Amino acid sequence: MVLQHPTKNTGIPLSVLDLVMVNDDGSPRQSMQNSLDSARHAERWGYKRYWLAEHHNIKGVASTATSVLIGFIASGTYTIR
Repeated sequence: MVLQHPTKNTGIPLSVLDLVMVNDDGSPRQSMQNSLDSARHAERWGYKRYWLAEHHNIKGVASTATSVLIGFIASGTYTIR
């Protein structure tokens, strides 16, 4: 995922939507860490929300339990809740 620095003059709060994709050679654990890293970048760059998409029965997606992911992301950031 490539995050861009939000434009400061838009006046529109920007958000990130993360599906927490698992790479072919990766693991769900690594995907969760990648998402945490992305959330930390988003937080530093001024994004207001970090959304986690929930999908089931898809091998390449680690976001089947968003309640777990939300806690993980929230515990690793200061303003993302």
